[in-house]
Amino acid sequence: MTDLGPVLVVTNLDDPTADLVIDELHGRGVPVVRFDSGDFPTTLSIAAHITPHGIQGSLTTSTRTADLTRIRSMYYRRPSGFAFPHLDEQTARFAITQARYGLGGVMASLPHCLYVNHPHRIGDAEFKPSGLAAAVASGFRVPATLITSDPIEARKFISHYQSVIYKPLATPLYRLDGMSSTVKVEEVSADEIDDSISGTAHLFQHRVEKIADVRLTVMGEQIFAVRIDSDLLDWRTDYSKLTYSVVPLPPGTEESIRAYLKHFGLVFGAFDLAIDAVGQWWFLECNASGQWAWLEPETGLPMTAAMADLLERKTT
Repeated sequence: MTDLGPVLVVTNLDDPTADLVIDELHGRGVPVVRFDSGDFPTTLSIAAHITPHGIQGSLTTSTRTADLTRIRSMYYRRPSGFAFPHLDEQTARFAITQARYGLGGVMASLPHCLYVNHPHRIGDAEFKPSGLAAAVASGFRVPATLITSDPIEARKFISHYQSVIYKPLATPLYRLDGMSSTVKVEEVSADEIDDSISGTAHLFQHRVEKIADVRLTVMGEQIFAVRIDSDLLDWRTDYSKLTYSVVPLPPGTEESIRAYLKHFGLVFGAFDLAIDAVGQWWFLECNASGQWAWLEPETGLPMTAAMADLLERKTT
C-alpha cells in the first residue's frame, strides 16, 4: 500500500484512550477521521459503490470526507451503536438493521485497511467459551471451567473443585435501584445453587490461588506485560489498591499469545492472566477492545506510541 490515507477512529465521544492515540497521530502528521456509529445519519453519511475493484466511494463526517479506497487503518474501539429516537419503534428497528448491515458492512469491507481490530473478529472473540477453548488450543493454562444451565451439574462441579468462582458470560448494562451496576466475579458454594440456575447459561471456574495478576497488552508485534499486585479477587473493582510492575514473559507465552490472536484474526488484545504461588501463569480472558492507557503513566511503557505505530502502519 503506497498511497496512505487517513486512520479511521470509530468510537464514542467520551473515549480518553482514543483521544491519546489521535493526539499522537496528529503530532506525527497522520490524518485522522473520527466518528461514532451513533452519528449516522445525522452528521455521518456514506456513498459506497460495489465495483470489480472492490468497494469505492466516500465517508463524510461534519468536518471531513474520506476516500474509502485510501483508508490506511481503522481503530475500532467502542462506538455507541445506531439510534433513531425520532422514529417509532418498528420503523427504528428497521432503520437500525439497515444501518448495521449497510454502513457496518461497508466499514467491514475496506480494501486496503488494517483493522485494529476488525469488528467481526471482535464479535467472534467476545464469546467466553470460544476464547477459553482457543486459549487451551494455543497452549495456555486454563482453569477448569463449566458452562451450564443445570443446577445438578453446577453443584457437582463446585463440590469437586471446592474453590469455585462465578463469572458473567457477558456484561450488558445492569441496573439496581436505577443505578448502573455490574454482575461481580464472586466465589460461590454448592449450597448457593438453586433451580434458578436453569433460567439461563452460567460460567463457573476453578479459582486460581493467585499471588498476582498480569495484564498483557498486544499491539501488533509489541507485547507489554504488567504485573498487578493486590489482595482483590477481581482487581478491576478497586484501582486504588493496585500496584504495577513490568515483568518478562515466561517461556512459551509469546507463542501462545500469537496462536490465540491468529485464531481470531486479531492484531490487538488485552489478556488477563493470574500468577499462582509456584509462578505459573493462567489464562483468564482476552478482551479484543480492552483498555490499556491507564497503565502507561503507571509503568512508563510507550503504549500510545506503539498503538500509533500500528495504526500508522509502521508495524503490523
